[in-house]
Amino acid sequence: MKRVLILALLIVLTMAGAPGPLGDFREITVPTDEWHKVPALLHVPQGSAKEKYPLIICFHGRSIAGHDISKLFREGIPRQIKEGRKIQAVNKTDGKLYKFVVLAPLAESWGINPPQLEFILNDVLKKYPIDSSRIYLTGYSAGGWCTLMSMTDTKHLTSRIAATVPMSPAPMYPENYGKFKLVTDAGLHAWYFAGTAEPQFLENSLRCIDSTNHYQKGLVKLTKHDKGHTGWHEFYDPAYRDSIDNMSIYEWMLQFKRKK
Repeated sequence: MKRVLILALLIVLTMAGAPGPLGDFREITVPTDEWHKVPALLHVPQGSAKEKYPLIICFHGRSIAGHDISKLFREGIPRQIKEGRKIQAVNKTDGKLYKFVVLAPLAESWGINPPQLEFILNDVLKKYPIDSSRIYLTGYSAGGWCTLMSMTDTKHLTSRIAATVPMSPAPMYPENYGKFKLVTDAGLHAWYFAGTAEPQFLENSLRCIDSTNHYQKGLVKLTKHDKGHTGWHEFYDPAYRDSIDNMSIYEWMLQFKRKK
């Protein structure tokens, strides 16, 4: 009888729409070239059928790479949503509340590279209610590498991105440090986070900032903290505000959009 009651309760919870192991996400696959796909977590906010949302693509760190999609909940925006926080913000430019579509692809090793991101964007823009003028990238560690590489790969990809938030980014390929003119030509803003206790990653962030400023100043900002190669959970929290302009990363992103 006890087993019957437990089974009945599980059925009732399922019919009531109780959250599954992925919470407010669903698992999808996205193409990385003409022949391959990778799994990804997708969060689409509830709204009207005609509404389109800004997109944040989240890149994970190296330790998350592989085939276990549940690892994406260990850090970054997927963790924030899993813990019940709403990824939304008021745009201080127009005073409107924006909710975000969040996409977190899982790379088999290291991270998603720029050509793979092009395939992913082409796919999700066809299938989901995304505002193509508001595509934002963020990632930590190896995910910061993915973000920076996407910013400095090709004119076409750079022109699709509205703003980026690289956190403790790993060093790029040497040739990409000479391609920051793509960033300034596109007017692409970036907010870097790096800690004094992670000197290699702070140095890399400063190098990227200097490379941008060489061509044009005013496109970058840096939050330099005292943490080691960690602490990203604090900065991805929608409640976080920086000490300069009192903005969360989500409020900051919304200031920027591309021409359609």
